[in-house]
Amino acid sequence: MSETVTIIPIEQLYPFPENPYQVADNDELQAIAESIRKHGVISPLVVRLREEGGYEIISGHRRKAACEKAGIAAVPAFIREMDRNAAIIALVDSNLHREHVLPSEKAWAYKMKLDAIKRQGQRNDLADSGTPDQLGQKSRERVAVDVGTSATQVQRYIRLTELIPPLLEMVDSGKVAFNPAVELSYLSEKEQEALLETMGSEERTPSLSQAQRMKKLSADGLLDVDAIFRIMTEEKPNQREQIKLQKESIKDYFPKGYTAQQMEQTILKLLEEWRKKRERSRENSR
Repeated sequence: MSETVTIIPIEQLYPFPENPYQVADNDELQAIAESIRKHGVISPLVVRLREEGGYEIISGHRRKAACEKAGIAAVPAFIREMDRNAAIIALVDSNLHREHVLPSEKAWAYKMKLDAIKRQGQRNDLADSGTPDQLGQKSRERVAVDVGTSATQVQRYIRLTELIPPLLEMVDSGKVAFNPAVELSYLSEKEQEALLETMGSEERTPSLSQAQRMKKLSADGLLDVDAIFRIMTEEKPNQREQIKLQKESIKDYFPKGYTAQQMEQTILKLLEEWRKKRERSRENSR
């Protein structure tokens, strides 16, 4: 039996509380808005009633933002009855198909879904099948199957939620790699803040080895500002004779929304093309 589509005024739609997925005003959102102007909203949003009135978006935050950009006053939606845990799971699952999902988005989404599954399990047959640790493992395995990865990797992503916001933003931008970031998540908030300050003053980011050593010192209660400075000022092979470009000085040459990693890849590709052109020029001049 098909669902009934309801047309809902856009001002009655509210974002899902603590939605882990960002709605960036970028070229992709502009393209969605242009498509909606031409063809309308092809896929209805999925919403649920709010106790305070209006509707809470479960699936369709970007479509709603694109409709606002396109000047659309009302949108089609499926209104579904579901509790908060079911709504969280549906929210996370509806965004798995997105092409670009930031590490922070995965981290908070996996955590929200894991917590929701645990709460469901505490009220049904999962709760009768083992200890809380076993329930947690089963929940992680379910999340892993749904997102197409391992339970260990799910747990590693969730560790990123323990990072202070500035460090997590560096993971999203590619300035701090994923594996070192997981190790740094075991540092206390105070230790992370000290590390962040050292990273800024020394213009360096920790390698996996450095992050692991700081994690060990933190666990032993020996990680202070001096220890962080000593580790971070070690000369690393990949930090010798670096050429550094400030993002602000080159961002106008790239499409809006490009990450630092995408910029670096584009620059390297252009340099390779330039090298080949110079080689061809030298051969032709002989």
